[in-house]
Amino acid sequence: MQKVAVEIVNFSEEDFLLIVTTFIILIVVIMMVLIYGIFIRKKSQLLLSQQKRDAVFEQELAISQVEMKEQILNYIGQELHDDLGQKLSVARLMTNKAMLASEIDTKTIIHEINLLLGECIQDIRNLSKVFISTQVRHFGFIESLEREIFRIERLELMKVEYHVNNHTLQINPDHALILFRIIQECINNAIKHARSNRLYINIDDRLNSIKIFITDYGVGFQGGQTQDGSGLKNIKNRARLIDADFSIRSTANFGTEITITYRKKPWNQ
Repeated sequence: MQKVAVEIVNFSEEDFLLIVTTFIILIVVIMMVLIYGIFIRKKSQLLLSQQKRDAVFEQELAISQVEMKEQILNYIGQELHDDLGQKLSVARLMTNKAMLASEIDTKTIIHEINLLLGECIQDIRNLSKVFISTQVRHFGFIESLEREIFRIERLELMKVEYHVNNHTLQINPDHALILFRIIQECINNAIKHARSNRLYINIDDRLNSIKIFITDYGVGFQGGQTQDGSGLKNIKNRARLIDADFSIRSTANFGTEITITYRKKPWNQ
């Protein structure tokens, strides 16, 4: 029978430590490669997510700008028909009346026509300011909001109680436009659905945030009535885009309270 010789290899302590050290280093290298791969993948996912958020924000900004232009055009059309058109019609009638009046009466009528035409010129100047497509960027957030409040009161849609603790409030213009549209939608909802004759708006400028309170004193609604409303979802989505918190509390027959919290962010003017 053939004998098989088995050679027993004896490892020294130094050889054993070298093998163990090499094995540990290999494991560490593999773990570092895996961690780096996970980091790169997470970074790519974050960049992709940020790009998607930026794309959604730009889309919402474009939609808000279009809505602003449409609203301004509707407002101008209404003003031309209801206000400026009526004044010019009266001026025309007074002109015809002056042609048949005595000299003394003619001077009085001409004076009234002159005053009326002066009002028309001022109305046209006001409309030209409203026609600026970048209204919020041009006038600023607070002045744009005050112009909206003035429009509501002038049209006698609702009595507005308005407070602001900082008239020089500075906000990223793109965020300001979306925030203005959120407030505008809340106000329009109150006008259409609240059946209230007054509205309370408070702009509270704080150290790191801006708190906006909108309260009507109308019919209100039960909690579940607006959960599926597309209008409310649209407002919440817009608030989320600018990292703002939106909450609404309403009780039937006791009105509705809306709170918007916008977190301030640095931006280059």
